[in-house]
Amino acid sequence: MAQFRFGIKGGIGTYDLGISKALTITQGTEQFELAINDAKFGYHIGMVLQIRLATFVIQPEFLFNSNTVDFSYSDLGNGTTADILSESYQNLDIPFLFGIKAGPLRMMLGPVGHYFINSSSDLLEFDQYEQKFRDPTYGWQGGIGLDFFNLMLDIRYEGNFSKFGDHIVFNGEQRTFDNKPARLLASLAVT
Repeated sequence: MAQFRFGIKGGIGTYDLGISKALTITQGTEQFELAINDAKFGYHIGMVLQIRLATFVIQPEFLFNSNTVDFSYSDLGNGTTADILSESYQNLDIPFLFGIKAGPLRMMLGPVGHYFINSSSDLLEFDQYEQKFRDPTYGWQGGIGLDFFNLMLDIRYEGNFSKFGDHIVFNGEQRTFDNKPARLLASLAVT
C-alpha cells in the first residue's frame, strides 16, 4: 500500500563554481576580462510530493529558484581594477528523485530540469551583450533526507550537464566558462 505526503518546501542554495578561467572579450578596440567573483546564497520555494512503497521512495518537486552570481570586470586596455557586476537568475526547477528509506533516513538521486523564468543583469550595460537562455537545461541531484513527523529535511548536491554562462553572448558569439555549475542545497518541507 502506497503512502503519500504532500507539502510546501523552502530552502537555500549556492553555486559551487570552483575555479574557472576568465573570459576575454573584445568589443571594437576595447578588450576586457570577465571572471566569476562570487556565488551568493539563493533561495527556493515550492511544492513536494513523496510517494512511499515499502522502502522505495519517489519524490517529484516543483520549485521556484533564485540565485545571484557576481562577476569581476577588468578593462585590459588601461589596467583598471576590477568592478563587480551582478546577475540574478530565476528558474522553475523540477527534480524527480528516486530513493530508499530506512526509518526516518532517506537517500535520494534523480534528474532535474531547469526552466528559465527571468533574469536581471548589470552586464546589460555593455552594448554588445545579449542573454540567450536555453530552455530547458538538465542536471541531476543526489543527497540525504530526514523525515521527522510532518517535517522533511533535505541536503543535496546538484550537478548540471551544460557549462556555466552558456547564456552569455557578446557580439553574436556565445561565451561560456570552462566548468559546469554545481549547487549545494538545503531545504525544509512541511507536510
